[in-house]
Amino acid sequence: MPVTRRAAIAAAATLSIAPAAFSSEAFAQWTPAVGYPDPAVKVLDPSFGQYRLALAAVERIAHGGGMRWNEGPVYMGDARALLWSDIPNNRLLRWDEESGRMSVFRRPSNNSNGNTRDRQGRLITCEHDSRSVTRTEYDGTITTLAARYDGKRLNSPNDVVVKSDGTIWFTDPPFGILGYYEGTKAEPELPTNVYRLDPRDGRLTVAAGDVRRPNGLAFSPDEKKLYIVEAGVLPRVIRSFDVADDGKLTGGATLIDAGQGTPDGFKVDVDGNLWVGWGMGDKELDGVMVFNPAGKPIGRIALPERCGNLCFGGVRRNRLFMTASQSVYSLFVNTQGVAYA
Repeated sequence: MPVTRRAAIAAAATLSIAPAAFSSEAFAQWTPAVGYPDPAVKVLDPSFGQYRLALAAVERIAHGGGMRWNEGPVYMGDARALLWSDIPNNRLLRWDEESGRMSVFRRPSNNSNGNTRDRQGRLITCEHDSRSVTRTEYDGTITTLAARYDGKRLNSPNDVVVKSDGTIWFTDPPFGILGYYEGTKAEPELPTNVYRLDPRDGRLTVAAGDVRRPNGLAFSPDEKKLYIVEAGVLPRVIRSFDVADDGKLTGGATLIDAGQGTPDGFKVDVDGNLWVGWGMGDKELDGVMVFNPAGKPIGRIALPERCGNLCFGGVRRNRLFMTASQSVYSLFVNTQGVAYA
């Protein structure tokens, strides 16, 4: 049965967002586009041209405040706000679209990572330190939805998505228990599975057990495919699974070979394109890569930092929010994210 605890939900102290907060080379390189189109938005294939807005530029909407590793953005449309995890600082942060104000949404957050919303608008969160998936109720109460499988503790739930039938799908690599930076060091008790949770009866099942260190995941617009980043192989890949009506996965062929890149969290737009957080290693790769449904790279958004995850939001779901290492960026695009994102 779900376990409930209390949580402080109200925003806390406002954080500094002064540009002088950092002086590293990466931040020194960041300058807003002085004209249109923004050269940071790169067309790799002519098909990407329809998604690039000629009069929109990458904006850095939040930085400073001691952010260390940003992840798991989710747009809360009813609040006109973006929430995201600052994993090492053990907090969830909030940015208000109307005012541009950044604040603390929840601290401690159990080293939260991935976030999404369920079909009732409640916040679903992956937590490293509690090794669980939780739901924030309307009154601020936090309900633990999954913490164990077959009597053993989960590793460190990483990313999560909710299907239209209400089932919750999440990845469970060991990243949060490898040390004390993003959680608490511990020995894994389970393989690195991908799980399917039915919140109606609390049943947790293994959706995929052969993905080595699964990371980001997302459904195709028709939910007939589930894409999963496999981070435990080199080169890293994004695999494509077929989703049966009963929720069973088959297939698992490689859709995207990342080569020298590192894919992380990602979302899918209404045309089935994959917008993937990218980076690490070669700084020329930092930012976002865009692939069509066949896995062909068609576009790129260059950022001065690795992008760990992203989401679509804004009033019309046409604003891409990108959580990078120590900043958050946004870009208006000529498409929309699928509704669950």
